[in-house]
Amino acid sequence: MAATLDAQQYFEDERFDAKAAQLACDFARHLEVERGLSVHTVRAYCIDVRSYLDWAARSKVDPLRVDYRRFRRYLAELNAAGYVTKTAARRLSAVRTFYKYLNIVGACSTNPASAAASPKIRRDLPRKTSDSDISVLLEVCEDNVVGLRDRAFLELLYASGARIAEAARLKTGDVDFSSASVRLFGKGSKERIVPLYEVALDAIQDYMRNGRPKLMIAGTTDALFLSTRGKAMSADSLRRVFKRRAAQAGLDPSLHPHDMRHAFATDLVEGGADLRSVQEMLGHASLSTTQVYTHLSLKHMKETYKQAHPRS
Repeated sequence: MAATLDAQQYFEDERFDAKAAQLACDFARHLEVERGLSVHTVRAYCIDVRSYLDWAARSKVDPLRVDYRRFRRYLAELNAAGYVTKTAARRLSAVRTFYKYLNIVGACSTNPASAAASPKIRRDLPRKTSDSDISVLLEVCEDNVVGLRDRAFLELLYASGARIAEAARLKTGDVDFSSASVRLFGKGSKERIVPLYEVALDAIQDYMRNGRPKLMIAGTTDALFLSTRGKAMSADSLRRVFKRRAAQAGLDPSLHPHDMRHAFATDLVEGGADLRSVQEMLGHASLSTTQVYTHLSLKHMKETYKQAHPRS
């Protein structure tokens, strides 16, 4: 069974409007159950909505009857607190989504956050992990049960561009060896099929034949990646595996599983893949999100040009 979030812990505060606090709990459940968002994402929403309810309580504002004039005080407080643009934009987005939910369930007739313009976020280029670093990372795993599992996991990340939460959701039946592909469930439980290269398929098959059966216990889950106790590994558990293997390989401590996703996308673009295909494989809702990799590819080409051209 997938992990669920205890949203009540975020809104149990006697200062909060009781009805608004209960609606915030209902909102969190709506995000997790009806929209299929991950526990990590729902937790982030809870933190941001709690921050808003905290402001409402301190400012003696009824969050279910606030108008835009009063809501601007909340925006002013975010600005005065010195939050980075990305954090302020995320908090505003979370509150806006919360009010949309309140409108749907009839708890509030207005959305004061809808008139507020989101701060412009400077989009940084994803970090390009070197091919040599990836090669070292993929080679550190031992030839034992845990090593087979970790190698399969790391190969899967690089081969498919899967998010860490998507890897944690994988079942044994989601890998199709006959079609050399994996079925991933992304944000909002959207399904996509991503091809896998032969080395990754071999690593996964080796783990499923010689590693996973030894990790299984009676009545165990059909999750692909199992812990040494035979339990399905969570996203946090897989993240710790990645960090441990990266440290073992002597790589930058700031390296994150998402960097494998960036490497996957960048290598595809640099190899000539069209953006629409890369978008589908990454599970991006918008092509504009995928286009950042063309800029990263251009940056790589410029660096190569400067190093190689005799007059550069």
